[in-house]
This record gives sequence, C-alpha cells and structure tokens, in this order.
Amino acid sequence: MTTPHWCLILNGKSAGRDDVREAVAACRTRGVRLDVRVTWEDGDAERYVAEAIEHGVQVIVAGGGDGTLSAVAATLARREQPAAALPALALVPLGTANDFATAAGIPDEPEAALALVGQVQARPIDLLRIDADGDVAWCANLASGGFGTEVTVETDEGLKKMLGGLAYVITGISRLGRIEPLPARVQGPDFTWEGGFIALGVGNGCQAGGGQVLCPQARVDDGQLELTIIPELEGEVTGALGELIKGGREAVLERVATRARLPWVEIVSAEPLTLNLDGEPRKARHFRVDCIAGRVRMHLPLGSPLLA
Repeated sequence: MTTPHWCLILNGKSAGRDDVREAVAACRTRGVRLDVRVTWEDGDAERYVAEAIEHGVQVIVAGGGDGTLSAVAATLARREQPAAALPALALVPLGTANDFATAAGIPDEPEAALALVGQVQARPIDLLRIDADGDVAWCANLASGGFGTEVTVETDEGLKKMLGGLAYVITGISRLGRIEPLPARVQGPDFTWEGGFIALGVGNGCQAGGGQVLCPQARVDDGQLELTIIPELEGEVTGALGELIKGGREAVLERVATRARLPWVEIVSAEPLTLNLDGEPRKARHFRVDCIAGRVRMHLPLGSPLLA
C-alpha cells in the first residue's frame, strides 16, 4: 500500500502554534508522510506547490486563513494540468475570520481538520477567475467591493490578533458615518444593473469579512457565481435599520439586495474600484469575473453547506 504523501503550506504567522505542531505529529503517527513548508514572502506558495507536484504529493494543505487558501488554490489553478492531474486541496483554518472554513463546515481544530483529509474523498470545486484591467487573479471564496471591502482593508492587524472577527465589526462601526455609494454598471448573461452601491459581493463561497453572509446561496460546485448588490439606501435607511433591529443583518440584506446567479459578471466604473479577493485588494475600472467550474479538487466535509 502506497504511503499517503501530503504537504502542509503553512502561513508564517501560524508557524509557532503548539496545536499545529501536535496536529502534524498526530498525522504522521497515522502513517502520513507530511511535509511542512512555511511561507515568508511573496512567491513562496507558488514555489512550494511546484515542489510538491515535482515530488508526487497527493494533497496540498493550506494552513492559514482565506488568503492562504486562495494563494494555494490560485497557484494550482494557473497550472496547465486539469484538476484530476493536480494534487487535491485541503484547508486547516488558522486565520482571523476563516470565512470559507466556517461556511464549509471544516473543523476549527488543526488535528480534526487534518484528519478530515483522510476521511473524505476530494471532489471538484469551482474557482473565480478575475481579470482586473488585464491583470488576472484567482479567488477561492468571495470577491467583495464597497463598504465591506473598506472595512476589511482598514482593519488593523494588531486589533485582529486581539479580537479576531470582532475587529471587523469595530472597524465597520467607526466608518458608519463615511459610507459613500460607488457608481458602477454590472452585467452578465440576461442581467444588467446600473447605479450606486454601498456593498457588492461576487461569491464562490457565501461569506467574508468576519461573517458577513453576502452570498447565502453560493455553492462551490455548481458552475455559478452568486452576485449580490447592496444599492445606496437613501429612503430605505429607516426601514433597513428597523429590519436590523428586528431580524438582524440577514433581514436587511433580503430587504435591499439585488441578487443573481451567473456564470460570469462584468463590473465597469468611470472611477477605479477596489475589489477584495479573499484579503487581496485589486483596483481597476473594469473587472471580469468568471466562475471556472471544477478547476481544483478539494477535501470538504460530507454534507458541507457549500456543496450543491
């Protein structure tokens, strides 16, 4: 029987965690050959993925938050090989918010997350391919723009270390008096919207920014992205605040949001817009986002809410 060969690509911020070391030791005790590589600077993830493929690794595990997952997934997506010929992808959630892992039902504990890899088969999942004025990037979870993006970009790293996902809430409250709508034209197959928006989400996964469920119906294996637009509120402010008090954030979104499920979407603006791609901000006047079906294979829990 062939010994399973995995590679854990670990975000350098989590390299000193005792629970990660214990999880790696437990995995090796179960008979898995588990290499560990720690990212330190740009380009490390790409180099480690190339090395893993050369050495015949069967599973590449991203150890970190949504940004680490996206970096590893993007590196796999840029390879010439089809998904079936590439190592499978897995995730040990070690970030501040862990939005993808939370939505997917991946265990929080590193040992349980690694154990999951040996318990379930990898299955094809979609990725988002983003062309920002000719600059191509990939996104595993969710691309967001507007108010939520500004909150995520402005949230202090020290505050995130102390408060976790609550840091995004505090930063958001501090910005409430500075929400300005962003004008844009958004279009896809049989869909067109134009106006000012305060938040926009293009989801492969359903949440970002520490639990903001922007795209609740997004699934990672259906070949579709979910688009959510929160328009400028104006006369809706009073009603929206009432809904927030009575029903919470989701009720407000249902009241004011425009949604569509599409294979691709274009976002065009006269002024540069910023989209946050799993923590990586990209600025452009023209974005084209395509859902690339089954681009990688990933180990997800059976019955995961992110699976169609």
